[in-house]
Amino acid sequence: MAENRNDRIHARWLVAPLALMLLAAGFAPAQDSIRDTGRNLAASCASCHGTNGASAAGMPALGGRSKVELQTQMREYKSGGRDGTVMPQLAKGFTDEQIDDVTSWFASQRAAQ
Repeated sequence: MAENRNDRIHARWLVAPLALMLLAAGFAPAQDSIRDTGRNLAASCASCHGTNGASAAGMPALGGRSKVELQTQMREYKSGGRDGTVMPQLAKGFTDEQIDDVTSWFASQRAAQ
């Protein structure tokens, strides 16, 4: 009977790490999905802010900037607290989750040279 109990204890030690690895593996596709969403949203910004946020047309470059800075500015445009010509209207079309996704994506890009 003692062997049976020890077998169960050892099985638990084997199952717990396996369960954690499977759980962690389940988050990888979710992270890729979030990154894809941010990239897809950012595509609509390319005409003014350049591919990957590396503007060459006099608009601010967004690539490599702080996620928090970009989120703050987008939310200010969305709320009407920041003036602009096009950005206030565009920002109003983004949900808070979409703002988080697109600013995460821009922050992960290389800064313009």
